[in-house]
Amino acid sequence: MSSAGATPPMGSDTPGPMNVTDPNARVKRAAHERDSVTPTITATTTNLTATPQTTTVPAKAHVAAPTSSFIDGSLRRNFSWTFIGNVAYSACQAGILMVLAKLGNPEMVGKYGLALAIATPVLAFSSLQLRAVLTTDVKEKIPFGEYLGFRLTTTLLSLLVISGIAVFSKRESMLVIIIVGISQGIEMVVDLYWGRMQFVDNMDRIAKSQILRGVLGLVAMAAGVYLTHGLILGVSGLAAARLAVLLFYDITKRAQLMPREALDDAEKQAILSAGTGTLRPRWSPAAQSELLRTSITLGVIAMLVSLLPMIPRYFLVGSMGERALGMFTATAFLVSTGNLFMTAMGQATFVRLAKLFGAGDVAGFNRLLVRLLGFALLLGLGGVGVALIAGKFLLTLLYRPEYAEHTDLLVAMMVAGALTYVAAMLASAVTSARSFKPQIPVLTAAASAGVISSYFLIHAYGLLGAGLAVVTTSAVLCTGHAILLLRVRKSMMATAANAA
Repeated sequence: MSSAGATPPMGSDTPGPMNVTDPNARVKRAAHERDSVTPTITATTTNLTATPQTTTVPAKAHVAAPTSSFIDGSLRRNFSWTFIGNVAYSACQAGILMVLAKLGNPEMVGKYGLALAIATPVLAFSSLQLRAVLTTDVKEKIPFGEYLGFRLTTTLLSLLVISGIAVFSKRESMLVIIIVGISQGIEMVVDLYWGRMQFVDNMDRIAKSQILRGVLGLVAMAAGVYLTHGLILGVSGLAAARLAVLLFYDITKRAQLMPREALDDAEKQAILSAGTGTLRPRWSPAAQSELLRTSITLGVIAMLVSLLPMIPRYFLVGSMGERALGMFTATAFLVSTGNLFMTAMGQATFVRLAKLFGAGDVAGFNRLLVRLLGFALLLGLGGVGVALIAGKFLLTLLYRPEYAEHTDLLVAMMVAGALTYVAAMLASAVTSARSFKPQIPVLTAAASAGVISSYFLIHAYGLLGAGLAVVTTSAVLCTGHAILLLRVRKSMMATAANAA
């Protein structure tokens, strides 16, 4: 896997502006953008001590691609599309919980929440954060097909693990867990295709995919629950809707290969023909081994990150049952309203942070990070204010009156959310510097704090205790990532000083 860094400065090996008099020029440029999608920046690559040492994949595992000068999309455009997509997708996920709450009962919400709590950490580990590896592999040492082959293999293995865990549950819960696992596994596959779109600044296509799968999934879930008054047909419809969007949109050549600029029919056909094989999975031993070595640490990190919010749920279902878990799951999901903004901002700026780090631009890195942290803090405090003022009204409106009896839980979750938003931006900055292994002790400490606080606080305060446990976990996580970021900035400043 390549280290973080920049491609050669413009004017060295990159092609010049497109020659409009050449009828094949646009096709050639589109092919360049397809095969070598790294945006060129006018900075010299520095030798970064934070970058892990890796080996180069043999030539037979990767056909060298020409260098291109792909033009970056604007931050505003990327943020806008990412925000729209995340709003639509998250709103549909909230709609699923609302459907379960209004057409079903808290126990049904609890079953769905438990299935997610089991499937999510397993799939997060198997994902190995390949999307982050793909989007920060600015030298493109490994082709996309190898990433895809690796993701398909690990997803299949994770589904076997989830099925093994599910067999210890009752029949209905077992089927729900397995089907939800398959549904989430489909999302893991599409996430990698989204990573390729993100790499070439096609955030609008990611947003369109999110809207399609969100709306179709919600409709399918609602229809299944309404017709059967049960979960099995509902989650089956959700999985089928996600699979349909993957097959008929996400993996198509038009979505993956076609550039944004207008092309005539002949040029489009040439691009689509030249792209044959680009999106197919590959399994060359050298590349697969390289991806495993590079991303195993990220897999551990992803598992710990996804495990943190699930820890209180395990204690809740064990001590208070599925009804209490349903109450907690529905209330906790409201924090994701803020995650809409944070995810959109994080995805729109992650590659840019990585490039600033790779270029050794300390001032630019700091400026962008300060903006992100300020945004996160403001958003978090706003969420706490809304929970204090209108928490009871929101819970009654979105779910049912019995959920509004736990407005104190909503306030606690919003406080935890504010800390989580800040921690997410800190973690994004650390990850953009490819500082992976140091995050494991921080996440382990946060998970340990979550286990200890969940054990004592849930027994003492019930549902509120679960919220307080999340606050504790988020505070430890925020503190740990702040310390890591200080180390990253120190490394950047030392590298810049040596270069000067």
